[in-house]
Amino acid sequence: MNMQLAPRMRQATTMTGQMQHAISLLQLTNTELQSHIDKEAEENPFIEFSGTASASKANTSLGDAESAISRLPERPKSLYAHVGAQLDILFTDARDRALAERFLEALDPNGWLDETLPDIAAACGLSAEEAESFLTSLQQVEPTGLFSRNLAECLRLQVEAQGRMTPVVDKILKNLDILGSARLPAMLRACACSMPELSEGLKVIRALDPKPGTAFDTSQQKVREPDVIVRKTAKGWVVQHNKSTLPSVRVDLTSAKLFKQDHRARDYAGERLRMAKWLHRAVEHRNHTTLDVATEIVRRQTAFLDHGEQKLAPLTLAEVADSIGVHESTVSRVTTGTLMATPHGALPLKRFFSTALSAATDGDGEGMSAAAVRFRIQQLVAAEDPVAPLSDDTLARLIGEKGPDLARRTVAKYRGQLKIPSSFARKRNAAIGRV
Repeated sequence: MNMQLAPRMRQATTMTGQMQHAISLLQLTNTELQSHIDKEAEENPFIEFSGTASASKANTSLGDAESAISRLPERPKSLYAHVGAQLDILFTDARDRALAERFLEALDPNGWLDETLPDIAAACGLSAEEAESFLTSLQQVEPTGLFSRNLAECLRLQVEAQGRMTPVVDKILKNLDILGSARLPAMLRACACSMPELSEGLKVIRALDPKPGTAFDTSQQKVREPDVIVRKTAKGWVVQHNKSTLPSVRVDLTSAKLFKQDHRARDYAGERLRMAKWLHRAVEHRNHTTLDVATEIVRRQTAFLDHGEQKLAPLTLAEVADSIGVHESTVSRVTTGTLMATPHGALPLKRFFSTALSAATDGDGEGMSAAAVRFRIQQLVAAEDPVAPLSDDTLARLIGEKGPDLARRTVAKYRGQLKIPSSFARKRNAAIGRV
């Protein structure tokens, strides 16, 4: 971490328990937060119970209170929230946790890094060696294969974790390009093995998951109640809280007055009342911040709302943070697990962030997001004739008809990030399945 960031990191380590608690509330969904409030109400007679938790406020005592953070409900089963929970455990140092957050932002829905390691290292002020070492630590998260830079690394991490690495499997992983073209004689020569040995090695490879991140894209996530809702009005797009799930804290001041009349309970009542009022303010702040972040995202992504993912504009966490006057880490926490109902479905707020195409690449179409280009490539490949798949040159030409002019190498780059094989490999994929 460079010298400018280091003071901020040291300052973060001195956060009070209440500050940590408030920060933890930012990354909870509406449902999770209401459940957390109800659990607090079980121990605090001045927080009105909403009834969503199955417990009573009876026998509340001042002692034996658990840490508020340790009682937080589990995060939603999304990729980013799942990984974020593990990062909280792996990296207790504030500086390392901030670095981990930057790597998490570069994670694509498949679980692979969507940016090169040198680019991430430069953004974090790390040397190449430091970035490599930190990436090794990140690759400890489950499921194995997350934070990989390419297919070979993703599969190798899984094979090593399973203890199934053999000389033949090692050589297969080093020659995936040959495997992708289904050149069996060439693969046999590269592996220096017999056909039965190669078949056993291929069985190991086929049992692996090349896209470990997609395991978290479940139907359960898609039907979860959204946290915020965006609607089009005569004045444009408007964001609102989902009032049916919006969490709130109601402080019972009447009970507080009764407690204070009894001198034996006065100290107890004063402390619990302060806790209840603080939680009320913290939840209101969380709700306000969530709405601010969502509103700024919508302001910058109106083209997406009007026309779909092919119009997703480049957007970074820092840009949203600067616009609404909060720290970038705040935006990161708010967008983790939060769903917004849009005309195109309930989408996680993380979905709206994507880097811009590099202006240095010939014909990259500055101003269009990488996510939009990848989406268009996916559309075209999904609709192609399997017998005559589209080449990268053809994909570039088709995208250029309704969008920016793209160089062939740019299409190849984003096709690779989507883990879509070359047109030649796609044509031969059926042969691989018969091996």
